[in-house]
Amino acid sequence: MHFELNDEQKEIKRAVKEFCEKEFTPELALEFDQKEEFPKELYRKAAKLGFTSMRIPQEYCGQGYGVLEDCLVVEEMCRADPGIGTAVSLGNLMIPDVLLHHGNEEQKKKIIPPLANGEAIAAAAFTEPEHGSDITRMDTKAVKTGNDWVINGAKEFITNATTANYFIILCQTDQNIQPTHRGQSMFLAEKDMPGLDATKLHGKMGIKPCVTGSLALSDLKVPETNLVGELNKGFYYTLELFDGTRITVAAQAVGMAQGAFEKAFQYAKNRKQFNCPIMNFQAISFKFAEMATKIEAARLLTYKAAALYDQGKPDPMATSMAKAYAGRVAMEVTDEAIQIHGGYGYLADYHVERFHRCAKITEIYEGTTEMQKLTIFNYLTKRL
Repeated sequence: MHFELNDEQKEIKRAVKEFCEKEFTPELALEFDQKEEFPKELYRKAAKLGFTSMRIPQEYCGQGYGVLEDCLVVEEMCRADPGIGTAVSLGNLMIPDVLLHHGNEEQKKKIIPPLANGEAIAAAAFTEPEHGSDITRMDTKAVKTGNDWVINGAKEFITNATTANYFIILCQTDQNIQPTHRGQSMFLAEKDMPGLDATKLHGKMGIKPCVTGSLALSDLKVPETNLVGELNKGFYYTLELFDGTRITVAAQAVGMAQGAFEKAFQYAKNRKQFNCPIMNFQAISFKFAEMATKIEAARLLTYKAAALYDQGKPDPMATSMAKAYAGRVAMEVTDEAIQIHGGYGYLADYHVERFHRCAKITEIYEGTTEMQKLTIFNYLTKRL
């Protein structure tokens, strides 16, 4: 599959780059990293320019593009800064995607436009303390009582937990069915509902401006109109959702790798040892050759997965390959960027250590690398 961005896609990339270079200043990046705080103003600015709603149709105040265009935005944001870039790109996390595929018109009209405009923030509550990447099992239960569903349980590692206005929660609705994943459903909730309590997690390794938290759900009552799609189809909706969102995680990884590469390249041009720029040493120049090759391979895998998705042919194997490979490349490239900086690379003021800390999450969230490898192998056994 040949990839050549069209003029419109190149313009999107240029516009996002220009925005990030102006707004994601090094001083601000350090500040938000240290404060572990969501950059609300930056998020609103990005939303006004349409950068946070690329995949949302125009009828719901979005830009009407596909996953590939969204990946271009995410890549550029994370290239500028991995922490702020991730936080801004995940502001309307998952809810629009789920509602566009399975929500009713009332749900779409109420919730998607404020998310597209940057007036509201979204959170998706799938992961649980005991099960992590294994979404086939849910301890969070929803029980029908009259015209309501009553939800009890706990969710862990939830992006935007304490900042979100809207939540989508995956619950067990059929307590007796086997296998259990056939009895899961999705519900919408809002932040001020009694019984929904969010707690911020502190001390994360990276992506600190992207606030992560825990959810305690205690007799959380939601009306039956908050059921998303069909009853007991939640597991299947989640798998479908991840086929798209995992591609944007790969784009995060590509952006982080590219940003660290560029910082190291600039440093190696200016840093002299033995009266010579260190980039002229073969040991350093070979590092750059390998880093650039890996980044390009990760980028092409990511763009291919995105293009297949946009053509209506989502390929879970292509998606998993992109996420697993791009995540590993991000770790390797950011590690080399620190090594090229030497002792300075260990200091926050030179920024590459932050890129390395942030890169690690791309190998963990939305399905660990090990889960991606399982998916790849399962599809290999079917296709070969």
